[in-house]
Amino acid sequence: MKRNLLTIIISAVLALIFVLLLFVFQVRQSEVAVVTFFGKPTAKQYDQPGAYLRWPWPIHSVYKLDQRIQNFEDKFTETLTGDSVNLMTTVYVGWRITDAKVFFPKFKGGSVLEAERKLEDMVTAAKAAVVGKHALADFVNANEKELKFDAIESEIKNIIAAQLATNNWGVGIEYLAIKRLGLPESVTQAVFDRMTNERKVLADTLESEGLSEAAKIRSTADREAAEKISKADSEARKIRAQGEAVAADLLPVFQQNPELATFLLRTEALEAALKERTTLIFDTRTPPFDLFTGVLTNKTAK
Repeated sequence: MKRNLLTIIISAVLALIFVLLLFVFQVRQSEVAVVTFFGKPTAKQYDQPGAYLRWPWPIHSVYKLDQRIQNFEDKFTETLTGDSVNLMTTVYVGWRITDAKVFFPKFKGGSVLEAERKLEDMVTAAKAAVVGKHALADFVNANEKELKFDAIESEIKNIIAAQLATNNWGVGIEYLAIKRLGLPESVTQAVFDRMTNERKVLADTLESEGLSEAAKIRSTADREAAEKISKADSEARKIRAQGEAVAADLLPVFQQNPELATFLLRTEALEAALKERTTLIFDTRTPPFDLFTGVLTNKTAK
């Protein structure tokens, strides 16, 4: 009896699981599900994780698609630039399904591989169109400020986005960037020579600017030096004129008593020399120190 009861319970559980498998499907966080009704997609897409009810096949069929970002690279292809140089490029692209109910019928069974194949053709065509509008210097340049990778990548991405919006594939481009550049061997040396010439032109320009700046600095320094010398000469002439004026005023007085004038000048000079605590070693025959001659002679006599 107990064995029969256990068998019934197990059978019931299995039957419940079978029923759940027939009438319930689960959507994970990274998935989006499309449900078809007798092979035709329904209007609703299931892009939130959880369990959902359905009718068993063939009434309903459930197709689960990966809604995470997909990545691919296009082929390393050769294209003529705007200045007629062969340039080899490849780009990498990140894309994702934005509308599963539109994407599913566009690509049989929601095939990601088929969608990626068509996207790659679209990317290659858009890349060739954009590269053909730009000169080689926009891709390869001695001056990195003249490179235009960001603008070129944006142009390619915008062309593809416009085509996807027109075709309505239920797909969106998340990012696009140039991965690799190459030059055919036949044009490599010519490109290197061009880069060398561009670098030489840049060096010559910088040297010319440096010489011009040096000349400006030298001219400024010479002008400032001339101004300072002129100012000093003017100040010297002014001081000399003042001294001559004072001398002219004192000359009549000195002429009245030359010996007294000479004595006063000597004492003033001596006073100026002895303002600080100073030790002097002097020749008594040199004015104004000859004033000490009589003093020293008297002291010696005493």
